[in-house]
Amino acid sequence: RKLCRRELLEMNLENKDVDGILQYADPVIAAILNKAISGKDITSREALVLFDAKGIDFQLVGRVADYLRKEKVGDTVTYVVNRNINFTNVCIKQCGFCAFSRDFREDEGYTLPIEEITRRAKEAYTYGATEVCVQAGLPPDMDAGLYENICREIKTEVPDIHIHGFSPEEILYGATRSKISTKEYLSRLKDAGVDTIPGTAAEILNQKLRDKISPGRITVKDWTNVIKTAHKMGIKSTSTMMFGHLETNEHRVNHLDTIREIQKETGGFTEFVPLNFVYSEAPMYKHQLHEGIRKGASSNDALLVHAISRIMLNNVIDNIQMSWVKEGPKFSQLLLNWGANDFGGTLVNESISTAAGAEFGQLLRPKEIRHLIRSIGRIPAERDTTYKKIREYQVEPTGSEGLDNVEDTKKFGSYFELIKIKKYQYQNPRKN
Repeated sequence: RKLCRRELLEMNLENKDVDGILQYADPVIAAILNKAISGKDITSREALVLFDAKGIDFQLVGRVADYLRKEKVGDTVTYVVNRNINFTNVCIKQCGFCAFSRDFREDEGYTLPIEEITRRAKEAYTYGATEVCVQAGLPPDMDAGLYENICREIKTEVPDIHIHGFSPEEILYGATRSKISTKEYLSRLKDAGVDTIPGTAAEILNQKLRDKISPGRITVKDWTNVIKTAHKMGIKSTSTMMFGHLETNEHRVNHLDTIREIQKETGGFTEFVPLNFVYSEAPMYKHQLHEGIRKGASSNDALLVHAISRIMLNNVIDNIQMSWVKEGPKFSQLLLNWGANDFGGTLVNESISTAAGAEFGQLLRPKEIRHLIRSIGRIPAERDTTYKKIREYQVEPTGSEGLDNVEDTKKFGSYFELIKIKKYQYQNPRKN
């Protein structure tokens, strides 16, 4: 007989009944899912088939992704206590998806001085953060030593905090400003205190599409070169994909395949993070710059993206992270049943998604993350940036500490307040 949708949703895949459940799938999809379960890589063409799954087949893609997740990392869901420090929104690039950046002529441009960046890092550490994520726009006439100076000052004040800093776009910009090779610049950043780098600025790794949504942005070739160079120098990174805008399913699976091939070569990715396009304030959506621009991915589409990411990358990348800022805490719980195993970070001052219109705030306290994890029957665990477990929470501790003690989160400020503070208003060096 055919299984009804409710029965499928209530099933938990175990080794003994995987084959039994898959007999109800379309034979082609069943063969692809069986291939994944057997530990073999599925091809991009096979992944493309999974994106067309409907009905029971759709549910089975999710179930298999969840099964692979459990086999790979168990029932622990990790998170990191961190703080984002987006130290300037002034940028020479004008990407169609970015509502965070400001041209240097705009009144809302801001730049945090190094002492404020350091203060924020120190404050985060006192509240239990193990990581600061340092990213920003690309300001014109940037001092070539800015990124290095930021890192040195942070490490001087907070030597034990992990600096997860500077996207491949920023690294290429810094190297260009310094008139040295990417490898030499990465070496300087490493010496200055960079521990890992975010694998952002990836969007979709297809040059024709990048030329459309972000002309002038780092090329696929340069992005790949920065990432591979960093990995070979012992600097690990995350990996990301922005979806739900103009890309096709073929773009997605080719992107995932590129990530997989890089990982096979370098082993330097700690995680993969699908990032749903936040559309409401994005220039290319707001001004309808491209025909067919979408309002981000639908719920079902987002589920498939996370599930297929797990299925395609399971043999090479253990951790699939979802973005609670973009998806919301409740939907993020569902994504944990579709292949994801990491809840991301507390963030504290997330500005980039907020500027684009994300609705879900800038901070989740650790106890809130643990509650969301535990309420779906999983075990929460705090980790560091490279996924070393710091503490597993079989039961919730009595009392509170660190960020959990913060009653008024407004003390950390917000992006919309920051852009109005006169002392941080961007000063064009050409006018001085």
